[in-house]
Amino acid sequence: MKNLITTTWLGEMKFESTNPSGHNLFIDAGEENGGKGEGYRPKALMLSGLAGCSGLDVASLIKKMKLEVDTFKIEIEANLTEEHPKYYDKVTMQFHFYGSDLNEKKLQKTVDLSIEKYCGVMEMFRQFAEMKVETLFHKK
Repeated sequence: MKNLITTTWLGEMKFESTNPSGHNLFIDAGEENGGKGEGYRPKALMLSGLAGCSGLDVASLIKKMKLEVDTFKIEIEANLTEEHPKYYDKVTMQFHFYGSDLNEKKLQKTVDLSIEKYCGVMEMFRQFAEMKVETLFHKK
């Protein structure tokens, strides 16, 4: 299956990028790099893609397993190398689950299935970064 993305320069350091979903997004450099900060930074967008990919897996599995979760969020901290080309060499991904009746064992299974089996973006990241995944439960 092929995806086509078209990214068009809008002047200065700003671009608009199409997406197969029909939703477009803007990419821009920060002011320190000649942009105006009016869009996503490309490397940070990769981290959002990782969180989104795994998040969709987990949300689907929560529904399928009929688990009680008020909400969950994914926080990612990534270390960028200092030499060019700069890339993420270490990435820590934290899944935070919130609720009063959390089934920790089954929720951990949703995370494990995502990161070990379903999330293709995770597999891509494994090619260039040391990955660490943590699951935290916050009971109300």
